[in-house]
Amino acid sequence: MRKTWLIFSQAVTVAIAVMFVVATLKPEWLGRGGSGLPSIVSINQAPPAAAVLLPAGTVNSYSAAARRATPAVVSITASKTPQNSPHNNDPWFKFFFGDPGPGPGPRQQQAQVGLGSGVIVSPEGYLLTNNHVIDGADDIEVLLADGRRAQAKVVGTDPETDVAVLKISLDKLPVITFGNAENLQVGDVVLAIGNPFGVGQTVTSGIVSALGRNQLGINTFENFIQTDAAINPGNSGGALVDTAGNLLGINTAIYSRSGGSLGIGFAIPVSTAKQVMQGLIRDGQVTRGWIGVEPRDLTPEIAETFNLPITQGVLITGVLQSGPASASGLRPGDVVVKVADAPVVNTVQLLSAVAALKPKEPAVIGIQRGNRAIDLKITVGQRPKAPVRREQ
Repeated sequence: MRKTWLIFSQAVTVAIAVMFVVATLKPEWLGRGGSGLPSIVSINQAPPAAAVLLPAGTVNSYSAAARRATPAVVSITASKTPQNSPHNNDPWFKFFFGDPGPGPGPRQQQAQVGLGSGVIVSPEGYLLTNNHVIDGADDIEVLLADGRRAQAKVVGTDPETDVAVLKISLDKLPVITFGNAENLQVGDVVLAIGNPFGVGQTVTSGIVSALGRNQLGINTFENFIQTDAAINPGNSGGALVDTAGNLLGINTAIYSRSGGSLGIGFAIPVSTAKQVMQGLIRDGQVTRGWIGVEPRDLTPEIAETFNLPITQGVLITGVLQSGPASASGLRPGDVVVKVADAPVVNTVQLLSAVAALKPKEPAVIGIQRGNRAIDLKITVGQRPKAPVRREQ
């Protein structure tokens, strides 16, 4: 009887170990959930508690996380073909400024080049990077950590979140596993991986300094992870990962007066990047709601001036004629306090809440008009595309 029980215990232990390995490395085999992407795209999603938790005082090495994540982080070289000057054939221009000529030399026109990083997120060859890394480029070359090179094509871009999706055609691609940015806490250890200053793939470490950073004037939609892991020019589009090597964010920007790292870097949460990627791959664009208003934060001084019984909300200073808000009866001077039952206290929350609404569908917006609280039913429009930037 004891021998039978021992065999049973060993079998259960082995089965649990196998399920843990499968859930970590190949969660799709267990059929848990879906990525929301077409069947031609597959991504790896880490289980909810994938980060490695260590006892207090434990000396830790992050080499395992680096080994797991770095193969999927690539260097990106984006170039733009120089335009021929209309003065090249002007003899007076050549007399004063010299002949550029076809050969090499200081006067030869050079292609504009941008350096950045990217992350391979699917074995089908899809990559995440920043829009500003490849914006306006005619030629995009990707260098993998194993030395292979490939030309990338642009699947789609979203300037309002600064996310771009690229695609390369190579076999046996290393793929990063998506982590759970929603579980992040201030103080968690993170690693930043990229190609700073073009010196080659580099791993830096730090902690999460803050969450939900916004109103920085970097993107239209901001919900940044702030970290003190060193991020420098060239890291843009690279990976921010946890101590298990799972992707938490796409490194995007730094606060710097010198051009180098001052310990204040920002990353787009992987949840946002994944949502944008889904829209770009599936529809070729990111569809967002829009109502056509000009908002500003409600301050106590403004509330006192208008004799409002509330002190939080978003003051509407302008309403676009023939827009959804105008058709619903929203007026300048109204204060929006909720969108679809979700309270809003500033313009960032209003922008995000409206963007999450589905175009051509009705929604209820709660406003304060003087001493009256009113619910307006509005048919949501589709947010116009952001203007395309062409400067490098």
